[in-house]
Amino acid sequence: MSTTRFEGATAIVTGAASGIGRATALRLAADGAKVGCVDLADAVDETVELIRNAGGTAVAARVNVTDEQSVAAGVETVTAALGPATILANVAGVLRFGIFHESSVEDFDLQIAVNLKGPFLMSRAVIPHMLEAGKGAIANVASSAGMFGQAYMPGYAASKGGVVMLTRAIAWEYHKVGIRANAVSPGGVDTSMTGQVEFPKDIDFSLVKKTVAPNYQMMQPEEPAALIAYLCSGEAAAINGAVIPIDYGITA
Repeated sequence: MSTTRFEGATAIVTGAASGIGRATALRLAADGAKVGCVDLADAVDETVELIRNAGGTAVAARVNVTDEQSVAAGVETVTAALGPATILANVAGVLRFGIFHESSVEDFDLQIAVNLKGPFLMSRAVIPHMLEAGKGAIANVASSAGMFGQAYMPGYAASKGGVVMLTRAIAWEYHKVGIRANAVSPGGVDTSMTGQVEFPKDIDFSLVKKTVAPNYQMMQPEEPAALIAYLCSGEAAAINGAVIPIDYGITA
């Protein structure tokens, strides 16, 4: 970890109130970035306080990542306070389990909106700042569930598979102008989102085990956060359009 890795850079992190989002905001700040912490939850203020108490610079922005106007206002809040953003980490996400033919349309729509439309809207709002700066790095959070067939999470798997292709589309379109886009694809991470999962009754748990790491290992949020920080750094200048698993090898 280096306090000069992102010295002078402004980063925006969605989902910064908890889990991987908070860990990413803290890691980018520890590496020298000024961080715009984006979330709807009040706990985003705690993330900002943690960064400031450690000597970093951060501001909070209450943003609904599914709403175009909210996204635009949030990006304006951050850039007005910290300067144009050249780093974007799209971490905000939701997860719902359900037997496919019993799944609600509302749950499906919510996951597509937050997990896929959110990164689309945020990237669309931040890329003009990156174009002006002549550089930029976007890191999206996909999932192992978006890389192979997964039972009982149709909306989540579809949205995260979409994140994979959104990442690659951005990477190829902007690779000539100094903007990179990559995705991390975590397996199980010990966060409030995974801790609150409600499994449907009478499911076949042998189908769920496909996504379970050996000995039921769960990562801590700091592990994917460290990978995100690397991908956004100059050390990863040659990495673009990549989707990197971090999952104890379950997608090997």
